[in-house]
Amino acid sequence: MALDPTPTALGAWSGGRFLHFGEPLDDDRLTALLRPGDGIDTVITADVYGQGEGDRLVGRALTGRRRESYSLVGAIGHDFYDGERQGAKGFPRFTATVPRERWTTYVREATERSLERCGVDQFDLLLLHNPDRAGYSDPRVWEALEAVRESGLTRKLGIAPGPANGFTVDLIDSFERFGSSIDWAMIILSPMEPWPGELVLDAAAAHDVQTITRVADYGGLFWDDVRPGHHFREQDHRLFRPKGWIDRGAERLELMRPIAQRHGLTVMQLACQWNLAHPTVGCVAPSLIQEAGDDARTVESKRAELAAVSAEIVLTADEIEQLAAIGDNTNSMALKGGSVEHDGDPLPDRWSIDDDLEQVAGRWSIDPGRDLVKSD
Repeated sequence: MALDPTPTALGAWSGGRFLHFGEPLDDDRLTALLRPGDGIDTVITADVYGQGEGDRLVGRALTGRRRESYSLVGAIGHDFYDGERQGAKGFPRFTATVPRERWTTYVREATERSLERCGVDQFDLLLLHNPDRAGYSDPRVWEALEAVRESGLTRKLGIAPGPANGFTVDLIDSFERFGSSIDWAMIILSPMEPWPGELVLDAAAAHDVQTITRVADYGGLFWDDVRPGHHFREQDHRLFRPKGWIDRGAERLELMRPIAQRHGLTVMQLACQWNLAHPTVGCVAPSLIQEAGDDARTVESKRAELAAVSAEIVLTADEIEQLAAIGDNTNSMALKGGSVEHDGDPLPDRWSIDDDLEQVAGRWSIDPGRDLVKSD
């Protein structure tokens, strides 16, 4: 019997190979880390990781596992086949490089290639990865994805905004437009970062969309081995976080710790429990990071800690609210619209809110005067 995403998941962005977090693991160690089983039965990959190498490594991790014993989540959207890498922005979305009349062909071929690399013939869930405005709003993108589902290449469909947070209104807009096609959405959510992810959840529930939450570890802080004065490897993505984020986070972590101790949880397990306590959240996928240094905690111990997370929520409603209040980060960033990159237009990567998105915000009680940056 096929599986939907389970309460905890392994992401192929872990292990420092395809996204720069901590030490990059070698093939054998990362393969073992991502192998489903031992309490974690969902694996998430994306075709752009390592330009297909992430898929291949996940395929190795799946070797010998019964197909019905795990849930496999794939993601497509970046054109690394014909698109040219744009520095830190990465590869362009296919909606920026592929003519509209070929979107259906591209989506099918990208899905087939990703499946081939993974060594399976069907995803349990296929996500539209880091869409631009066309991905959020153009029905031809979702017609292409539905054609993939109808052909049997995936059981379910979803959307994964990013790479940073802030595309809240676009995501809600996509639920309103294509809710009948969207089964799952991936969002950023953590007790240290409840905003703006929580703004999405009512709309997700109204459209029967389940959510996967990533970055629950808050840059590794909840693993309890990133502390003030922590040394990061050169080019670690966390070096781009605002100055002082670890010091501020460590102070808040100590305020949260008594709640974890009350329930016999680690602070990482507390974060996962807090996420899973939210309506629509069916899966949490923290980053598994091997921090730099010979005396650093092993990433394998973090995997075991994640595997021990219980799907049964032990936190009380008061504790859930208390944690959100401690970690409150409201208005810590500007909510923004997806970039308008298709047709080769040389437009900014980040595009502010237009009148249509402002109306979407109003329907879901997102205050345009407080939460949004509006275009001129």
